[in-house]
Amino acid sequence: MSKWREVERKAKRNGLKGMVILPSGDRYKGEWKDDRMHGKGSYESKKDCFLYDGGFEHGQRCGYGVYSVQVGDGEYYKQYMGYWQQDKHHGQGVKFYDMEGKERYEGEWYKGRRSGWGRMHYSDGSIYEGEWLEDMRSGTGLLLLASGNRYEGSWELDKKHGDGIYYYVNKGQCYKGAWKEGTAKCGIMEDLDREFASDPTKYNIPELKLKNIDEVLQRAKEEAMSSNNK
Repeated sequence: MSKWREVERKAKRNGLKGMVILPSGDRYKGEWKDDRMHGKGSYESKKDCFLYDGGFEHGQRCGYGVYSVQVGDGEYYKQYMGYWQQDKHHGQGVKFYDMEGKERYEGEWYKGRRSGWGRMHYSDGSIYEGEWLEDMRSGTGLLLLASGNRYEGSWELDKKHGDGIYYYVNKGQCYKGAWKEGTAKCGIMEDLDREFASDPTKYNIPELKLKNIDEVLQRAKEEAMSSNNK
């Protein structure tokens, strides 16, 4: 190794260091490798008003870490706690969408987006638990509304799509059938636990006496779900 390369190597930050003020004005305290943040550390940005405490790899957030944002009074509150890869949420993690933590997502992430299995608590009191793809509900999932009504079934592009069951708990009824882009297209409405409903319908649903009901529903579903039928 030449003399200059040896000097260059020694000039690079390696190992655990105290507080370092970067050219941007940001502050970092933690481990280094070859002049890059690498290992465990704490990074604070006054300009962008965030604090990150966790793992780094080659200068990027990686591994488990907690990301907090600064509010007007100077206090920090947690926005994300979980795993990272190349500066993005990746793996298991929890993200808070408000200061109170009422609206939050708990589950899997892929390259910064909700993907995989997760649970989302919404500000209106509803909860979705199921599959996600690129930040949208996609696959199989359950949506529980604050009223107690719920939907169980298939989703696509953040909308009810495919086979599903909607339980009108307050009315004592349920709908079983096909959905397309968030709209019920064809299926069967039935009475269900009317005696426990808080606001039951006045009359029972009449018994369906259609012949070959399964065949009729299947044909109606195929027509409703066809690409040309909006």
